Amino acid sequence: MKLILGMGLTGLSVARFFSSNNVDYRIADSRLSPPMQDICIKENLLSDCHLGEWKESLLENITEVVISPGIAETESIVGWARLQKIPVISDIELFGRYTKAPIVGITGSNGKSTVTQLLGEMAIGSGKNAVICGNIGKPVMESLSDEAELYVVEMSSYQLDYTNNLNLLTGVVTNISPDHLDRYPNYDIYIASKLKLYEYCQYSVVNLNEPLVKGIKGDSCYAIEEATQSCEFSAKKVGGVYTIYQGKNILMTSDDLIVVGRHNVENILSALTLGRQAGLSVQEMTQVAKSFTGLPHRLEWVTNLSGIDYFNNSKSTNAISTITAIEALSDRYKSIVLIAGGIAKKEDYSKLFQLISEKINAVILIGESATLFSQQINGCPVSIVESMKQAVVSSKAIAKKGAILLSPGCASFDMFVDFNERGEVFKRHVLEKNK
Repeated sequence: MKLILGMGLTGLSVARFFSSNNVDYRIADSRLSPPMQDICIKENLLSDCHLGEWKESLLENITEVVISPGIAETESIVGWARLQKIPVISDIELFGRYTKAPIVGITGSNGKSTVTQLLGEMAIGSGKNAVICGNIGKPVMESLSDEAELYVVEMSSYQLDYTNNLNLLTGVVTNISPDHLDRYPNYDIYIASKLKLYEYCQYSVVNLNEPLVKGIKGDSCYAIEEATQSCEFSAKKVGGVYTIYQGKNILMTSDDLIVVGRHNVENILSALTLGRQAGLSVQEMTQVAKSFTGLPHRLEWVTNLSGIDYFNNSKSTNAISTITAIEALSDRYKSIVLIAGGIAKKEDYSKLFQLISEKINAVILIGESATLFSQQINGCPVSIVESMKQAVVSSKAIAKKGAILLSPGCASFDMFVDFNERGEVFKRHVLEKNK
């Protein structure tokens, strides 16, 4: 019998799969009212269900545990399973057992969702029946298809932690920066978690601009400014414009793109390199890159009001992602008002604060970290407000030109369900008087 731990989206997807394939399973969640409970009841998926505090008896007659990524290694139930030598696996590993088409794996602290979506669209544009799934939204166990010709899968470090066996055609770690340090004992363990992806790749793709990945022996590489002979795709910046190359041939420039910023040029290079390993057409991939609009809440252009552009970067939950957004917009705008704050992570924000003093005209702070951040930001006016609506109203009053950027650099749970809700609330208040 299998044990499913967690009754969120992942647990629901695994339960559905086991149920439809006549696999005996038990499902458990430490919460008394887990988020997918009502759906599980409606679909008759809870014939053997346990809610509330973990008990070691849950492991009786269990041969394998399929664990949701949100459950930490330090949980008692995981420890008991390890002591009893019961395998603990991710939904990603389970998925890999049943796939018939090649899998591309993508992870990283930032950019992984964008690269996953972009590569998936490139594959579709090249005529492949490609499935985009994983941590990006649709659980992998609900993405299995006999018609699939390629799976493009975003993988979190949490999923990789519980993955022991997997066969990837190719994969990439886009970058690594301090994140989720509340979950990991130290940064080195988090780094190792990300790099684990390369253990499963037939062909490894390496970003030469990322020092922590640079030591990996890649079958193919990409880089901005640091191209080597192993880089089929690269980019160089002249003035404010990036030129993207395949070898010595120009494919496009950043002026041809809808998305903005160096990080998006890097994302495009990543997708192109992975796409070549998967046999995609460079011509088709280039056309898709030029028309790609990016993902919601990731430096998403919202609107232009009275000559001011509004950008929603609510997905920014760490310092480096806000640094990336500021650097991207500062190439285009001389005046930027920043809305930031939330639950600060256990990381060094000093580089962000320094960049704010150099590039930002005014800062509006919200959330739990507002007072702490206000004490450390110098060089520009700082205001603290109580709500996202007040933040938008204040930023509109301050900005006379340029851009207003929501890029919190913090988790959202003090004020919102998640970063998606935070971004949607921001967009609503930006647009509410302009419909």
